[in-house]
Amino acid sequence: MSEPVILADVVRSGFVEGHHRGSVVVTDPDGSVSWSVGIVDQPMFPRSSNKPMQALGMLRHGLPLDGKLLSLAAASHSGEPFHVDGVREILALGKLDESALQTPPAYPLEDAVRDAWVKAGHGQESIVMNCSGKHAAMLLTCVVNDWPLDTYRDADHPLQQVIRTAVEDTAGEKVSYVAVDGCGAPILAISLAGLARSFGLFAAAEAGTLEAKIKDAYRAYPEYASGSMRDETALMRAIPGLFCKVGAEAVYAVGLEDGRGIAVKIEDGTPRARAVVMAAVLRKLGIEHEVIEQQSQFPLLGGGVPVGSVRPHAPTLG
Repeated sequence: MSEPVILADVVRSGFVEGHHRGSVVVTDPDGSVSWSVGIVDQPMFPRSSNKPMQALGMLRHGLPLDGKLLSLAAASHSGEPFHVDGVREILALGKLDESALQTPPAYPLEDAVRDAWVKAGHGQESIVMNCSGKHAAMLLTCVVNDWPLDTYRDADHPLQQVIRTAVEDTAGEKVSYVAVDGCGAPILAISLAGLARSFGLFAAAEAGTLEAKIKDAYRAYPEYASGSMRDETALMRAIPGLFCKVGAEAVYAVGLEDGRGIAVKIEDGTPRARAVVMAAVLRKLGIEHEVIEQQSQFPLLGGGVPVGSVRPHAPTLG
């Protein structure tokens, strides 16, 4: 078996003080692997990078969402006021309120949003947990199909079974393991190559398909899929046709308009290396933009000023 490789260097004042290891895969429009390093054919958890596939399963079974609310249904949102309003709107379509959510109470994901939330007198609440849009959509799908609401997170619930089918259909492989994600819903193991393959399929989906509906919602409303200040939002706004989603434990998946897919997993789960590695892979594929240039290094501070950065490991990604 191959092993994770060095993908990024941690360089402080010219001294390499550490590395981030991981795996990367690029798939062609036909789903075949065109380039990879590390472990790309073994089971891994996509974490929130699987949310477009989850949304596809729900759309196949009557989820009545489009545009910004569909983007929010497949989001890891920052808990900004428009996210919270959108989650309430989704719930209201099913004649539900936030008490139906089974997301664990949390603070908003983004630091500045969290601080404003706390300053306004709030504590941890289920509605600002970053997966609340997905859970609201899950509940609405259950209402549409007259499925039980109180057990919607169970792996054997009809909702989760149709989601599993959508994951397997788009990844082109069977789910190999089922666990519980941070939000309490099931998380399904596929390979890193399967994740890339899925994103290539979504990005190149023809108009009128459900996959295209999800991709178009992300691209039209990227701030609903993540947040106003997030790197994924900046990338989707910058690169025509690019479709992307991050996940916990430093997972990152990108689909390109021509049907190629990219998936990254940083072994130690450190988010700071995620965008750096993805930017290097995009440049390796000949895609250039000032946003990619900005994301190609993560600054390290000393005394409050930049003294180094996390940067791509040239022998691997150069």
